[in-house]
Amino acid sequence: MTSEVHTHKNLQLYLTSRHDCSYLPGQDARTLFVDPNLRIDRNHANWLQQIGFRRSGRFFYRPACHVCQQCVPVRVPVADFQPNRSQRRNLRRNQDIEFIARTPSFDQEHYELYRHYILSRHGDGDMAEDLTPDSYRRFLLAPWAGQSRLLEMRAHGQLIGVAVSDCLTDGFSAVYTFFDPAQGARAPGTFAVLSQIRQAQQLGLKYLYLGYWIAESKKMAYKEKFRPIEAWNGQCWQRFDAGVSLR
Repeated sequence: MTSEVHTHKNLQLYLTSRHDCSYLPGQDARTLFVDPNLRIDRNHANWLQQIGFRRSGRFFYRPACHVCQQCVPVRVPVADFQPNRSQRRNLRRNQDIEFIARTPSFDQEHYELYRHYILSRHGDGDMAEDLTPDSYRRFLLAPWAGQSRLLEMRAHGQLIGVAVSDCLTDGFSAVYTFFDPAQGARAPGTFAVLSQIRQAQQLGLKYLYLGYWIAESKKMAYKEKFRPIEAWNGQCWQRFDAGVSLR
C-alpha cells in the first residue's frame, strides 16, 4: 500500500478557476482534476475513489472549494446494509424488473431515454444545453482503462432505466442513473442503488460508492437514506449510524 500511495502522489492535478456550482444556486465552486491524459486503471480508480474523487466521462475529479464543504463523499459498506421499510417496499414494487448488464456502447434507445430524463428532471440545468449523442457518449460511454457496465432495467421488455456502474477492486461505483420520468412512482433511482448493493453483496465486494452527498441539494441529499453509510472527512472514512445526520 505504501508504494501504491507513493506512485499516486506523482499524479499531475489541475485546479479550475471559479465557476458556478452545479448543485447550490449562487455558490462558486472550484474543481480538482487528475491529468486527463493519464491512463487510469482499476487500481488507480479505486485509490482515487477512496480519497473522495469521482469519474465523469474520462475525467477524475474532486470538489476543491475553499469555503464551502457541502460535497461529502459517501459509500455504503454493503455487508452491513439492511433495507429499511421504504426500501423493502421499493424492492417488492419493482420485483418485475430485470437487471441486464451490458458493455458500454451507444444505444439509440438508451440515448432517447437519457434525453427525455434530462429534459424532464434537469431541464433548467447545464446538462440540458448540450443533449447531443456526442455529449452523451463523452459523459457516460467514454472509454477508460477500468471496467464499466450499463445496467438496463426492463419490465416486461420495456426499458425503465439505465444505471452506469464502474467495477472497482473493492466495490462498485454508481456513476449515474437515468430513467423514464413516467415511471417515477417506482422510484427507479432507489431501485438501481439497492440492486447494485445486492450485486456487490453477492460478489463479496465491500462497498458501493455513491458520490457526493449534499444536504442542501434535493437531488443529492437522498443518499444518506442508505444505512449504514460512511463519509470521507478528508482523512478517513467515518461511519454514521441510522438517524444521525452526516453534517
